[in-house]
Amino acid sequence: MSAGVAGLVRNLSLRSLRVWQRNRDVYFVTWKTNLFPPLAEPILYLVAFGAGIGALVQQVQYRGEMIGYTRFIAPGLLATQVMFQAFFETTYNTFVRMHYQRTFDAIITTPLSIEDVMAGELLWGATKGGIGCALMMVAISAFGLLHYPHALVILPFSLLAGLCFAGLGLCFTGIVPAIDSFNFPTFLFIMPMFLFSGTFFPLDVLPAWAQTLAWTLPLTHVAHAMRELGLGRMPHDLFWDVAYLMAATIPLWILGIFLMKRRLVK
Repeated sequence: MSAGVAGLVRNLSLRSLRVWQRNRDVYFVTWKTNLFPPLAEPILYLVAFGAGIGALVQQVQYRGEMIGYTRFIAPGLLATQVMFQAFFETTYNTFVRMHYQRTFDAIITTPLSIEDVMAGELLWGATKGGIGCALMMVAISAFGLLHYPHALVILPFSLLAGLCFAGLGLCFTGIVPAIDSFNFPTFLFIMPMFLFSGTFFPLDVLPAWAQTLAWTLPLTHVAHAMRELGLGRMPHDLFWDVAYLMAATIPLWILGIFLMKRRLVK
């Protein structure tokens, strides 16, 4: 196993940036369809939850202080945006490039290795998460819900979070038999994280066992870090959020590249 991991690492090179560049160029060609949803989505959420639930629950207690409910959920929306953008990029979009467009078949006829192609996909997935987060920050900042300059740290942090979710998505792409099968990881992993990772309510309202389970999920750490930064705070426990994501990202990347290489070689 260790020899296989070492082989994967040896086959990686900076040529993977060419795959990232190819996906970036396609993104800019189709920028109109990619720009509107990340800008419109937070407005819809803020209206639905802020004006709807926020009218009933105007403030929530978070880490010993009362803050407005809309201000509480705004960073959580940023975290979910990174997750959705990065995960769906390396699941549905990567599957389309692999199976329907046969893009990877064409790329690996060049000096690029399969590992380079997959690394480029992962880097682009992380970038897509960062772009989505940046666009949503523009919309949310218009409502005065983020504290600057601390909130600027959210942008580089979103790239780290995107790397993690991109790796998770690629692992599923390496094993699903058909594109419709992505419904299972979406339902079993993404939606529970979306609902129970402290995005829409403080985790301390949950039972102790549920809080422990929630802290094992990557989105919980992303939402926690982005909320602290969005509120203008940088507590020491942000280190653990970064450490968790780094520790989770490396094995997810290795496993994702391994599973995709095994699939493509077949």
